[in-house]
Amino acid sequence: MSKAGITVVTADPPAPAVRRLPRRRGIELALIVLAVLLSVYGYCAVGLARYGTLPPGAAGYGAGLGVLALMAHLTVRLRAPYADPLLLPIGVLLNGLGLVLIYRLDLETPGDRAAPAQLVWSTLGVALFILVGLLLRDHRVLQRYTYVCVVAALVLLTLPILFPAVNGARIWIRIAGFSIQPGEFAKVLLAVFFAAYLAANRNALAYTGRRVWKLQLPTGRVLGPIVAVWLVSVGVLILERDLGTSLLFFGLFVVLLYVATGRTGWIAVGLLLAALGAVAVGRLEPHVHSRIETWLHPFASIEAGEGANQLAQSLFAFAEGGMLGTGLGLGHSFLIGFAVKSDFILATAGEELGLAGIGAVFLLYGLLVERGFRAGIAQREPFGRLLAVGLASLVALQVFVIAGGVTGLIPLTGMAMPFLAQGGSSVVTNWAIVALLVRVSDSARRSRDEQDVP
Repeated sequence: MSKAGITVVTADPPAPAVRRLPRRRGIELALIVLAVLLSVYGYCAVGLARYGTLPPGAAGYGAGLGVLALMAHLTVRLRAPYADPLLLPIGVLLNGLGLVLIYRLDLETPGDRAAPAQLVWSTLGVALFILVGLLLRDHRVLQRYTYVCVVAALVLLTLPILFPAVNGARIWIRIAGFSIQPGEFAKVLLAVFFAAYLAANRNALAYTGRRVWKLQLPTGRVLGPIVAVWLVSVGVLILERDLGTSLLFFGLFVVLLYVATGRTGWIAVGLLLAALGAVAVGRLEPHVHSRIETWLHPFASIEAGEGANQLAQSLFAFAEGGMLGTGLGLGHSFLIGFAVKSDFILATAGEELGLAGIGAVFLLYGLLVERGFRAGIAQREPFGRLLAVGLASLVALQVFVIAGGVTGLIPLTGMAMPFLAQGGSSVVTNWAIVALLVRVSDSARRSRDEQDVP
């Protein structure tokens, strides 16, 4: 600018400071340390309650769990620095608590120790978590393998039909003493398929087709493939007498259909179909019918002089726990029988930790699901949103089905409580779910941070 022959130079205003989102890896590390310490404390509490001294393997248990957690944390720090800091610590704490409860029940069954095998499976689960973190740099890559995932899922669901039934259900593959439950892996693959297909066809699902009452029904060309996959999946599971996983897949299908279309009518239709299907299967399938009868009359075996069945023993265990519990190692839930380390492990937590302790466990599950939903909501692209919501819904539905069964709210379904229960396939799959949620949450916050940079 010039004035009276003098040139005045005006400086540009300073650029606004770039505000980067905090990465919060220090918070995650602190929470992981706390989770490991709580797990070691529980392990020591069991030994002190039973033998009056610290168990000999406490140091090794704490070191092993700590090393696994640290390796997973380093993977997140290097490959997913913007990820939600609660997801990994929650997984570590739930897995650690599950190992403590299984070890506690092993003391009642010296000839059938499950804790060492569960620790091996937990190690494999964390290894899968690390592998996903290192190799999957962008969750959108999974969208390319939509139909590969669905074919693999259907193959995994069908395989157990070729093997003998175990406890009335054909859900296991047993070869030379080694067993896996393929349905656990199939649920993650189906979640990827549903998310990818619905993301690609969400507009057609929401705005085309006929309107019946208050529900917009899509055309058969759009809705047909996904309904066919769902029907085949549920049909196979019914043949295998795996009603719990059938209910899980149905719930996943309805939730993702609602999220993709925004049509609340799908929730009502889903509940109606679920009720009709449950009534039909309950009347026609003897194995399921017997479980419904046990649910309706849990104390009938006692009145008949045959002793308490598993559900009655579970209810007794919850009642004995009261508000604060009997203390780790001081309960009697082992009287439930062969499924105490798997289907009914929540009864041990209820008896020995009480209402306060089991409420804290449910709070952990609630936080895990909420952070998964949060990661999905923060996503700007539909596949990531549906994938995160689908994976979080799997955890929520599974916890509801299992907790409802062992507390008498709904009939028993024979599923494994995520991270807590004995089951190698289950713990490995749940670590894969946490890994995918970590990747989606990192992508959501990373994209926000990059958009804030001019």
